[in-house]
Amino acid sequence: MNDILQELESRRRAARLGGGEARIRAQHARGKLTARERLELLLDEGSFEEFDMFVTHRATEFGIDADRPAGDGVVTGWGTVNGRTVYVFSQDFTVFGGSLSETHAQKICKIMDMAVRNGAPVVGINDSGGARIQEGVASLAGYAEVFQRNVLASGVIPQISLVMGPCAGGAVYSPP
Repeated sequence: MNDILQELESRRRAARLGGGEARIRAQHARGKLTARERLELLLDEGSFEEFDMFVTHRATEFGIDADRPAGDGVVTGWGTVNGRTVYVFSQDFTVFGGSLSETHAQKICKIMDMAVRNGAPVVGINDSGGARIQEGVASLAGYAEVFQRNVLASGVIPQISLVMGPCAGGAVYSPP
């Protein structure tokens, strides 16, 4: 049993590194925080519950299948701000420039759906190069799903967006 728990913790450590230590250093050199550091500052201490930490993309074209970082470039979950429940996603620029893939979009949509169901705000921290071009239409369809949820949540729950980097494409269109 201890071996299984050690393996799980090892995978968690790797997932928390996103694109790796070198990319984290590059993010810091630009004066930017990582996706996780941003969530730590936003949310009440110890309140964050992460979803889908081990999700990876499914793309196989253009050699991208050789690099499948856990989390697929977005950290999602819920926590509290001043004791109030909020659902959050924070794009991780250290993983493929924070670009949106099909599974990255599914993680965001899951959080948005939960926020609407529970009547809680959703906070999106955008730091993305837009659609992941290696996935083509699948990543563009992911943005269509996110946009649909923006529309359905409009006037129902607060949608708060922060643009934290050189966003492009859907990462610019989606914030309400």
